Amino acid sequence: MFKIIFTLAFMLAAHFGLRAQEFQGMAVYESKTSTADFKSRFEGNKDITPEMQKNIEERMKKMFEKTFILNFDKAASIYKEEEKLDAPGQSGGGMRMMSSMMGGGGTYYKNVKNKTYIVDKEFMGKEFLIKDSLSNFNWKMEGETRLIGGYNCFKATAIRPASKTDFRNFRPKKEETKKADSTATASKEKKTNFMDGIEMPKEITVTAWYTPEIPVNQGPEGYWGLPGLILEVNDGKTIILCSKIVLNPKDKANIKASTNGKEISQTDYDETVVKKMKEMQEMNQGRGNGGHGGMQIRIGG
Repeated sequence: MFKIIFTLAFMLAAHFGLRAQEFQGMAVYESKTSTADFKSRFEGNKDITPEMQKNIEERMKKMFEKTFILNFDKAASIYKEEEKLDAPGQSGGGMRMMSSMMGGGGTYYKNVKNKTYIVDKEFMGKEFLIKDSLSNFNWKMEGETRLIGGYNCFKATAIRPASKTDFRNFRPKKEETKKADSTATASKEKKTNFMDGIEMPKEITVTAWYTPEIPVNQGPEGYWGLPGLILEVNDGKTIILCSKIVLNPKDKANIKASTNGKEISQTDYDETVVKKMKEMQEMNQGRGNGGHGGMQIRIGG
């Protein structure tokens, strides 16, 4: 009898342990980045027709408003942009590259147990596999609460260094900086590259809302480290908000990292992108107003 009871107890423990290991969740996030600074670059420009303005705004909306799916378990997660059909003429390499710089493209794998992440990215026609350690956010618990989708959420804030290759947080250069730049280049041909006149902040203040009701150390993109699933992130000019949660879905996701691309660290990848961007900018400036580089948009008369 004792042997039978022991066997049953062991089987029950194994069953519940397996169920815990098999736990999965799926969360849908809507990401939206403010385009006010982009639009300000075109206001009052006589060379841009209403039709051109409409086309630009449509492209910006495609780059700055995205839907992502997060599949997660207790140890790991995969965050990926929802696949959508590209409109005619919007599936070129330039658009893919800009989409990648605006947070889209690729698969973001996080392993909170090993504190590592792996992201596959395409840049300039090459596949990269970024492998590195997760950022150690120094979260500050603020004590404020709110409801998001019926879940009780708590507020936390942190300050992180701005990514050199995430162009969602660009900002217009200050007037004094613009004057200094214009003085330095007064003798040169007028620049028309879209990247002129903008700069990246050094730090980003992050506000996150997490729910202990879903006790996993996960969140969208590279965010993690709170005692509950992160349902909302305000990251500089970008807001990422969870719109749907499914716990233990019938169809289990394959939460594994991508293996495609050349392995590279985050620092080396950032340096590669910045170097190529500078080369493209110099090339476009050399072509003058007649250039057709992927990153060039005429903004001046």
